[in-house]
Amino acid sequence: MDQSTSSLLFRRTLRELAALYQCEPTEEAVEAARQQLGLAECARRCFAGQFAAFYVDDLLGGEELLPADWLASFAPVRRVLRVEALAEQLIARLPSWEAFCEQFLAILAAPGEDVIAFKTIVAYRSGLRVGPVATAAAAEAFQRLRAHAARGTPPRLADKPLNDWIVLATVAAAAAQNRPLQVHTGYGDPDLDLREADPLHLAPLIATHPATTFVLLHAGYPYVRQAGYLAWVYPNVAVDLGLPIALLSLEGMRATVAALLELAPLEKVLVSTDGYLAPERFWCAAVWARRLVAAALERAASAGELSWPEAEQFGAALLAENARRLYQHR
Repeated sequence: MDQSTSSLLFRRTLRELAALYQCEPTEEAVEAARQQLGLAECARRCFAGQFAAFYVDDLLGGEELLPADWLASFAPVRRVLRVEALAEQLIARLPSWEAFCEQFLAILAAPGEDVIAFKTIVAYRSGLRVGPVATAAAAEAFQRLRAHAARGTPPRLADKPLNDWIVLATVAAAAAQNRPLQVHTGYGDPDLDLREADPLHLAPLIATHPATTFVLLHAGYPYVRQAGYLAWVYPNVAVDLGLPIALLSLEGMRATVAALLELAPLEKVLVSTDGYLAPERFWCAAVWARRLVAAALERAASAGELSWPEAEQFGAALLAENARRLYQHR
């Protein structure tokens, strides 16, 4: 049996979608309702009135990724540029290190007006201990990947010198353009070494690049307090809840939000859905995020940490205004 169907997340999601589609809370009934309604109607129910904009990592890949131009029929779309995917595309077709550097840096310098942020998934590839790297070492790593690409093997960045070179180039471009840099932190797919995804590994990079705004995605889960600490001590760090809202049990989500808010300034906490593939993923994460943020701020107000008007103000900030301000999107 697929163990995921016995998770609290899965059982909760069935009940949420059954209420949305007005059917019985079973896999069969929900899937039948989705098939009967069709993708367009499912999307209308999930998106209408729920989102002011979509910030899309459109280089995530996968045939089932919801296309940006289709999402734009529901709300404005802005792009997030995943730099490892960009680099792999360029390595596949450029013959030399010099040509790669020229084109990669040129795209970073002018990524397009619709790009609101850069994004790195170096945590997946060689970990978050990013530091200075010799250009010669990065060039050698490029040549090894290029040799594989020339034999028809799709390039995959996994060599630390080249990975670190790409991240450092992106950090510089982000600072020059006042575009935030999103960084995957914490848990993810099986190819990630969770020990190397602790956001505390980023502290030296953050400290030496104060002009770059770092957005720690997924709150670094399970290293949530570490992420909150970084947002507390460094002016150029924000934390995005992301995946913990989408994938944990209800108690897990509550504990994660509470742990993050122990230290993180409320003006530096963002909420995203990490939605892709299916409209329902966007919708569920948005619904749960509103409930969790409201509950956390209500507890703070009841305890006297916030006034009730402040709780309302910060609720709007976490769910929308912090992102609009950080990404300069109105």
